[in-house]
Amino acid sequence: MLPIDPVPRSRARPDTERPPARSPLVTLAVVTVLTGIGAGLGGMLLALLLHAIQHVAYGYSQAHVISSESFLQGVTGTAPWRRVAVLVACGLIGGLGWWALYRYGRKLVSISAAIKPGGPRMPMISTIVHALLQIVTVAMGSPLGREVAPREIGAVVASWLARRTGLTASERRVMIACGAGAGLAAVYNVPLGGAVFVLEVLLGTFGWSAAVPAITTSAIAAVVAWIGLGDEQQYHVPAYTINAQLVVWSVLCGPLFGAAAHGFTRVTNRARDASPKDWRLPVYSVLNFAAIGVLAIWFPQLLGNGKGPAGLSFDDSLGVGLAATLLVLKVLITTTSLRAGAKGGLLTPGLTNGALLAIVIAGLVNHVWPGLSAGAFAIVGAAAFLAASMQMPLTATVLMLEFTHVNHDLAIPMLLAIAGSVATLRLLARAQRPVRAVRGASSGPLSDDERQRRLAALRDPSAAREALD
Repeated sequence: MLPIDPVPRSRARPDTERPPARSPLVTLAVVTVLTGIGAGLGGMLLALLLHAIQHVAYGYSQAHVISSESFLQGVTGTAPWRRVAVLVACGLIGGLGWWALYRYGRKLVSISAAIKPGGPRMPMISTIVHALLQIVTVAMGSPLGREVAPREIGAVVASWLARRTGLTASERRVMIACGAGAGLAAVYNVPLGGAVFVLEVLLGTFGWSAAVPAITTSAIAAVVAWIGLGDEQQYHVPAYTINAQLVVWSVLCGPLFGAAAHGFTRVTNRARDASPKDWRLPVYSVLNFAAIGVLAIWFPQLLGNGKGPAGLSFDDSLGVGLAATLLVLKVLITTTSLRAGAKGGLLTPGLTNGALLAIVIAGLVNHVWPGLSAGAFAIVGAAAFLAASMQMPLTATVLMLEFTHVNHDLAIPMLLAIAGSVATLRLLARAQRPVRAVRGASSGPLSDDERQRRLAALRDPSAAREALD
């Protein structure tokens, strides 16, 4: 009789074949909703704080935090000496505040670093102080953007919720990114833009596991922010229509916007990398903002993140000469502020640069082929510059449509210009790689750390966008 084989035991699958661990669906849903609410409240409170400081500093519309009088109107109506005084105070507060944060606070962790596999946690207190300093300085006239602060607050809220509820590491990374996008959606009232920013820029995927929480958190945050900010769009523009001139010049000038964005990104990155964190920071900060205050005596449009000049450009209310002057000065003071150690985003500054450049181009090309609407072309140029400078073509398109609520027909020249600008940026970046390779080869073999760093950069395209944080 043949021996009977024993019943074979089921073999345990190796770890590589097991599905990733997941938290209960109810837990994920609760964290998603609470992240949207927390980011919405955080973004709303930061925006209200910004408006309140603006009104007190420059003495306009002090009876109402949210008023019909814009920051540009308030700054223009105040005395020149007050602009200088406020900017000097801005330099003192920002310089001493960031110096103290670097000296006594925990090391800051960017959002891009926090969402990487095995990334460090964002320290709550230091991140909140960092965000508040950005809001205070932008409110007082810093030329940098305010969008990083609400993103950081949203990310910190999401990180805390994810840890308290025991989400897995991959789920925590998704929720941190969603919190950042929700903060952006709240402060600018751009629910779709916030979601696309998460998927295109932070996570680099449009998979369902990321898309559903990204859309949900951004929509909730935007609605929650309506409580204090109202359902308002960022820019009110005329009803523009497209014509042959707008389409043709958008195609032809797209590469020009890309080249300009490439230069702007290189200059600002170098300035940020060279910024001090020691005793020089308060000194540089005071000198830098005092100089900006002096410039604001003649050009009050320079103060703030650039929303004022952008709005004038979109409304076709700027001449070529003034637009060219503001463009040069905006790039200058943005760079010097980063070099001095000030912190903030480059979303609105980049958008403003593109709009001002478009006004200058429109004034020139209308002598060759009249009929190009400078205001409509400014919207196209702003989108193209923003898409290239931050390497986010889809997000830039959606943001500009939500910022302005323009006719969707304008998306045609906008997309054509964005395609040209992003393609030019990639070509210029690729052209620099051989030079870097030659420099690296001449200095000897790469160390293990350097090799791993470069491999990580290739695997993670978002590493090139650290400037966003």
